[in-house]
Amino acid sequence: MKLNPLFLTFVTIILFGCNTDLKDNTTQSTLSIKFVHHWDGIQLTNSDFNLFNYTNSYGTVLSIERLRYLISDVVLTKNNGQTVVLEGYSLVDLSNENSLEYMPTDLIDTGAYSNISFIFGFTNEKNTDGGYTDLNSESWNVPSMLGGGYHFMQMDGKFLTGDNEEQGYNYHAIRAADNHGETPSFPQDTFFRVDLGAVTVGGDAEVNIAMNIAEWFKNPNTWNLNEYNQMLMPNSEAQIKMYENGQNVFTLNLND
Repeated sequence: MKLNPLFLTFVTIILFGCNTDLKDNTTQSTLSIKFVHHWDGIQLTNSDFNLFNYTNSYGTVLSIERLRYLISDVVLTKNNGQTVVLEGYSLVDLSNENSLEYMPTDLIDTGAYSNISFIFGFTNEKNTDGGYTDLNSESWNVPSMLGGGYHFMQMDGKFLTGDNEEQGYNYHAIRAADNHGETPSFPQDTFFRVDLGAVTVGGDAEVNIAMNIAEWFKNPNTWNLNEYNQMLMPNSEAQIKMYENGQNVFTLNLND
């Protein structure tokens, strides 16, 4: 059957016009991720450092003097299952207000997403020894005899012993390693993916991610600081316990 050339021209214009309209209706936005911190619902900022205001689930009174942690590879999952990966990382430092907001450079489509997630720390492939100049300048490296790469978190402070004496702790999370030396081995991965749930991204969207610091000491492992306080980096058992406790630390809040 021979089609009229004028009819073909008309159909072509309609099709291209529709495609252009669909494309124009897709808007993009920047995404601002802000990190807030609390202890079982009580807000915590750097103004609360060095104060013995917190009691963990074991019953130990403690203070916090420093809190820094690394997040990477933010992923947004669309309702149809497609994913948008925002490459990059951010070192969140409670003592540095500027670090409490992370803005990935990629623009993303506005609309509803079924999940937003990130990696706590670095995946093994990206946890390359000495590979990040800015992290090197922050003394964020892990010694090569412990597997190299970078810290996932540094939380430091003091706790009160049974004799009511102050003692320091260094709750430092890294990739768990055994057989320390030239050829360390890795019993299991201790970075983890944090799935936060559904979000809707509008113009200049802002997402708040909250860390409940108390969870690092409570679930599923009730943390005894008298036993696990310092020299935790070479202790793979302690690292695995941190990994397990970290699963319930982060929650999501979205500002409308």
